[in-house]
Amino acid sequence: MAVLNKIRQRSLILILVIALALFSFVIGDLFKNSDAFTGAPQDVVATINGKDINRAEFQQKVKNYQDRTGGRQTATQAMNAIYNQELRRIVLESEYEELGLSVEKDEMRDLLKNSFSSYPEFQDENGEFDVNRLNAFIANLKDLNGETAPLGNFLVNYQSWTNNEQTIATNAIQQSYYNLIKAGVGATITEAEDEYLGDAKTVDIRYAQILYTSIPDSLVTVTNSDIKDYIKGHEEKYKVDATREVVYVEFREEASQTDKDNIKAGLLALKSDRTEYNESSKNTDTIPGFDSAADIEDFINYNSDLKYNDSFLRASQLPAVAKDTLLKLEVGDYYGPYEDAGYFKLSKVIATEQLPDSVKVRHILIPFAGATRADATITKTPEEAEKTADSILNEIKSGRAKFLDLLDLSSDKVSNEKDGELEFAYNAGMAPEFKDFSFESNEGDIDVVGTSFGYHVIEVLEQKSFNKTIKLATLADKIEPSEQTLQDVFNKMSKFEIAAKDGDFNELAKEKDLLVKPFTFKELDENIPGLGSQRQVVRWAFDEDTDVGEFRNFPISNFGFIVVKLVEKNEEGLMNIEDASITALPAVRKQKKAQMIREKITATTVNDIAKNQGVSPRTAAALTIKNTTLSGAGVEPKVVGAAFGLSEGETSKPIDGEKGVYVIEVTKINDATALDNYTAIMNRLNSERRNLVQSNVYQALEAAADIEDNRAKTVY
Repeated sequence: MAVLNKIRQRSLILILVIALALFSFVIGDLFKNSDAFTGAPQDVVATINGKDINRAEFQQKVKNYQDRTGGRQTATQAMNAIYNQELRRIVLESEYEELGLSVEKDEMRDLLKNSFSSYPEFQDENGEFDVNRLNAFIANLKDLNGETAPLGNFLVNYQSWTNNEQTIATNAIQQSYYNLIKAGVGATITEAEDEYLGDAKTVDIRYAQILYTSIPDSLVTVTNSDIKDYIKGHEEKYKVDATREVVYVEFREEASQTDKDNIKAGLLALKSDRTEYNESSKNTDTIPGFDSAADIEDFINYNSDLKYNDSFLRASQLPAVAKDTLLKLEVGDYYGPYEDAGYFKLSKVIATEQLPDSVKVRHILIPFAGATRADATITKTPEEAEKTADSILNEIKSGRAKFLDLLDLSSDKVSNEKDGELEFAYNAGMAPEFKDFSFESNEGDIDVVGTSFGYHVIEVLEQKSFNKTIKLATLADKIEPSEQTLQDVFNKMSKFEIAAKDGDFNELAKEKDLLVKPFTFKELDENIPGLGSQRQVVRWAFDEDTDVGEFRNFPISNFGFIVVKLVEKNEEGLMNIEDASITALPAVRKQKKAQMIREKITATTVNDIAKNQGVSPRTAAALTIKNTTLSGAGVEPKVVGAAFGLSEGETSKPIDGEKGVYVIEVTKINDATALDNYTAIMNRLNSERRNLVQSNVYQALEAAADIEDNRAKTVY
């Protein structure tokens, strides 16, 4: 009771302690999730021009996109694609709203008429578009409450119809928007004249070139302050996104030599018969091996990681590592085990035959509904198509009709133009069944062959270039690490991690004979060369709780593990001096050399300057303002541009070029003959500029948009 009384007396203190603990937990979580203070909610993927992209809606669109692409895109690729779509939509809609662009009801009806006037469902008895039928169709869709109705070759419901209407309206507004801009874009007669003169007017010059390389780098002092000033003066060039630099080592889950030896031994063991006790019959059964198997296809499919291939193979179709040996074997001979394409294989020759390398056939194709490349007018079922093909074959075989007389029944219009004939090599991309019949039959054979395209009546006309082919039965066992090897790799990785806590990552890797690989990535990147998509590594490196020097292991599917160490954090802004020096140092050094060269130039003519600087004067003829290449010097846009700003006989002041300092003298100006009319050039410029409107305008709008991108924090 005394203890209970003490607890009651101190209950207020206990409540305060618990409250403080809960408060610190919540506050700690808030600090960990900085979005709680920044106002960037976790359900907003991005805010563009004040409009939010909702996380749930965004993820649904990503899922739909991945479904449409059949899983060929990674999650990150799909997210980027949808984000770019949403960004474009919102940026453009902001412009439409500001300009008051919209599609009114009457205009929408005209747009729908343009889109659907060819559909019989919306035509009257005279084949004219009937808006009442369109209205009735839309009303019926609405009444179906989500159920679909046929429209042409499609099934649509009210939701898909309204989505399509929205797409049509958006496209119309977009076109109106771009048309407004294009109407204000064009060229003047003066611009057309300048365009003409850019090619037609030329100047001849003499020049002296004092190369930057004439001054040794050792005589030029470049400080960090110089580089910093250069970076500030060229901010656009040195702006960088936030990046993380990591190093990592790999622990590959690969089959050991012992694993490989065991796999090969297992294949060889399958050659001979083996005995096995049968629990059901209480007898010892003999299991046939590769040597005595009666059904070779069944034996291969049961015991091999690769299915049986019943085709005859030519030299080029055989594994490169075994081709020469396999072609020399007789029927019944073995080769292997040999390693090929990630498998150990044991191959047995079961037949050889001389087969052609190319054939000429002719065929009649009868497709069925749903067959490859079958158009919407095809209504035959597979059974009906086969029956039609069989009747055509019977007509030809009975002599009642000739092959060419029945070509009109074939849907292969391309080959029909050549009497139904096709000539192709064995490695052509033909349907397997079509190819097998063409190459493995004899000249003159004719039969019905089914493929994914339909049923073909095929006649073999000619076979050429016969060579030896072989049919192989191949037992294949995928080369994979054993459970023991997997455990050994995991133990090796774990020991490395433990040792790295108290040691130097790079030195430890060197001791363990592991290659340290560096990699730098941005916050929305996903791929690591050779490892594919590794978003978990990127997220970890950008997590604010991950400090420089920390490391962690990551399992990599179908690979093993990597241990990654964060070595540097670079935040968004201007590039640091060390990284910028790669390009900034040569540029600053060139500026300083240019100043040193200009200070040495005291003469005023090209000849005197060249003589004083120990160089020879050069000439360049027929320079045009559009061509920035200076004969004998290379690409020098400033020098060529300066030449067109001088009068004939005038000498320039020193010009800082790409390769050196130049002084030029214009020796002759070759004026162009004026044209009577510049309209054609003006029209061309108008067309070129208007064609660039769509891409250039959007780029400008995107650059000017107010974008808060939270993808890395919300969905990546």
